[in-house]
Amino acid sequence: MPRDVIINGRPIGPGHPPYLIAELSGNHNGELARALALVDAAKAAGADAVKLQTYTADTITIDHDGPGFRLEGGLWQGRTLHDLYREAHTPWDWHEPLFAHARSIGLSIFSSPFDDTAVELLERLDAPAFKIASFELNDSALIRRAARSGKPLIVSTGLATLGEVAEAVEAAGDVPLVLLHCVSGYPTPPEDCNLRTIPHLADAFGVAVGLSDHTHGVAVPVAAAALGAVVIEKHFTLSRAEGGVDSAFSLEPAEFKAMADSVRTAWAALGRVHYGVEPSEAGGRDYRRSLYVVADVPAGASLTAENVRSIRPGFGMEPKHLPAVLGRRAARDLKRGAPLRWDMLLPEDTP
Repeated sequence: MPRDVIINGRPIGPGHPPYLIAELSGNHNGELARALALVDAAKAAGADAVKLQTYTADTITIDHDGPGFRLEGGLWQGRTLHDLYREAHTPWDWHEPLFAHARSIGLSIFSSPFDDTAVELLERLDAPAFKIASFELNDSALIRRAARSGKPLIVSTGLATLGEVAEAVEAAGDVPLVLLHCVSGYPTPPEDCNLRTIPHLADAFGVAVGLSDHTHGVAVPVAAAALGAVVIEKHFTLSRAEGGVDSAFSLEPAEFKAMADSVRTAWAALGRVHYGVEPSEAGGRDYRRSLYVVADVPAGASLTAENVRSIRPGFGMEPKHLPAVLGRRAARDLKRGAPLRWDMLLPEDTP
């Protein structure tokens, strides 16, 4: 079983409820007050952590309109990378107040760095973990730089082949590691999710595995929890109607709360391998089927299918004994409604 990963004292692993991350991304809409309100809403909705993204337009790309720099198709059709990231980025001078506020309400907070300067900023803020985004999984140097902090790494695997995931795991070295199965479609159709990859990744690399999800709704995260996902990351917004670069595939607070409740219920329902009676079934065995006298039988008369049947409740002999009982003779008068027992048969008929 993978070892637990600890973030701010919270163990993350198969033996613990899924760790729920609210991804703020660019849904602050350029307003610090809104970003702070998102932190409060995430806490109220049941998140274990909020996550930022730490970059500037100039650290993640360049201001250029040549081939490949303008997006084609999808939510951001026609926009240049630089323009999109300039709108979506979280200003670096917001990080300190956001970290301070989250900590003041008992909510973990960390971020995805996109270059070495971002790692340095997050180290100064004593971030308890680092998240490597799917599109950066192939940047081994960035992963190694984040790993040098010694803090846990959470690595999304969207777009990656199994071999590329292996290279990222190698780059992470010995730091505590969580892989997040991810499909980097915005939004992701459920039929693209391939959630059976979650236990496969856990087996392949011997690490904790979760889900970074971009589908609409909460069904996919709940299914992932049932497959053993130890982390669920979901984009978070105060209101899709108010816009935001990621709002179309983000959960509003009430939806995140519903997801949190459902995911934790799904995890609790996994339980353990167990056969027998659970506390909620107490007394239930008394109402299973058993053998009863269903018509009066005089002493010495034979038991037949007309006077002995398998019915509820369960205070008589096990139904499996019916073939052995039929044709035997009653040791005494048997009344309708009596549970059948071996001592009701004549001695020579008992086993």
